[in-house]
Amino acid sequence: MKPEQIKKITEEATEKLVAALKAGHSETLRRYLKTIARFHRYSLGNVFLIASQKPEATHVAGFHTWHKLGRYVRKGEKGILILAPIVRHKKESSDDDPEASRIFGFRAASVFDISQTEGTDLPQLSCVRGNPQSFQKELLHFATQHSITIEYDVEIAPARGLSQGGKITLLPGQSPAEEFSTLVHEIAHELLHRGNRRSATSKQIRETEAEAVAFIVCDGVGLATGSAASDYIQLWNGDVGVLAESLSYVHGAATQILSALKSDSARTSLEDQDVVPCAPRHLQEIDESSPTR
Repeated sequence: MKPEQIKKITEEATEKLVAALKAGHSETLRRYLKTIARFHRYSLGNVFLIASQKPEATHVAGFHTWHKLGRYVRKGEKGILILAPIVRHKKESSDDDPEASRIFGFRAASVFDISQTEGTDLPQLSCVRGNPQSFQKELLHFATQHSITIEYDVEIAPARGLSQGGKITLLPGQSPAEEFSTLVHEIAHELLHRGNRRSATSKQIRETEAEAVAFIVCDGVGLATGSAASDYIQLWNGDVGVLAESLSYVHGAATQILSALKSDSARTSLEDQDVVPCAPRHLQEIDESSPTR
């Protein structure tokens, strides 16, 4: 790609992303957030309890919560034991009374992972689609040139990528387009967030920047991103303002990656390809290792 081509691609893709962010939450994202809101954030102690009993757990909820979501715990499934607080309320108290309710103890309670249930599928965010063709090989070569090793490991699920400073781990089994997008996102973390600048940026800024870079590069090679990029950025409460302050970094990283994609192959054809639903890039509870998608 020639410099003038890269500049045009970067500017046009940025305009698309800005427009998507200004439009607000997509219907897909609204459905996803409404569903995710039903899942409790467990205490650190309960997280450890869940992990010790079912390390592969991804979405955990009680029997009745699953029922409200249209899913049912399969017969014979063993519950995951956690500690639920016992809360008592004062009969006569105002809403602003800090002593209106108190925790008097804990009791054992059972929750179940989504893998132990069946029924209505949970809403999923849309994924990138298309075929990156030989651009995937060139992207891997770019990573090697920057001393970044690439590995595959199912243990990072439900995250689809993990950046750890000189090493990127990808979840195997992704579609070619989604793996390409995930890899660009993680490479962006490596380029932008592994030096002194990391401590000067928030997780919100880092995820906005990495996903914006992924959007520009994917758009540049002809992949269809749909609402995937804007939805992901908004999951981290990113918006046009956050993106605007990071444009010089985003454009710099995107230009660097696009310059390395010198393939003469045609841009990807999107005809007859279905939109593939997928999980979000990563779990927001985890921070320092930058798990992605």
